[in-house]
Amino acid sequence: MGWHAQKGEHALAAFGVTPNGLSTEEAAARRAQYGPNRLPEPPPRGVLVRLRGQFANLLIQVLIAAGLGTAALGHWADSSVIFAVVLLNAAIGLWQEGRAETALAVVRSMLPNEASVRRDGARSRIPADDLVPGDIVLIEPATGCRRICG
Repeated sequence: MGWHAQKGEHALAAFGVTPNGLSTEEAAARRAQYGPNRLPEPPPRGVLVRLRGQFANLLIQVLIAAGLGTAALGHWADSSVIFAVVLLNAAIGLWQEGRAETALAVVRSMLPNEASVRRDGARSRIPADDLVPGDIVLIEPATGCRRICG
C-alpha cells in the first residue's frame, strides 16, 4: 500500500516521529545526516546546444532538405531564400529561448521558499531547504484561490 493510503499513525511510526513533530535537535541531526532538501540545479545549456535544438523540428529538417535539393538542381535563389528562412527561424528561436530562461529565473526568485511544519509541538515556518525526513508538513489552501472538488 502506498504512503498516500497509510494511516497517519503508521507514517509517524515509520519515520520515528511523535504527533508533536520533530524536536529541533532531532531535525538538526537529520539535516546533518541527509543534507539540505534541495534538488541540484541543472547545468546551464550552452548557446551551441540551444542552437542545435532549433534544428530538431521536423519541419525545419524538411526545409533544409528542400534547400539542399534546390541547391543540387542549381536553383541558387530558391535555395538561398530557404536557407535564409531556416537561419532566421533559428535566430528568433534562440533569442526567444534565452528570454524565456531569463523570465523563468525571475519567477523562481519570486516564489516563496518556505514550509509550515510542526516542530517541538508548535507550528513554525522554516525555509524549504531545512525540511528533513520525518517533518510534519502542514498543508494550507492557497491564498485567494480555493477549489471545491467532488
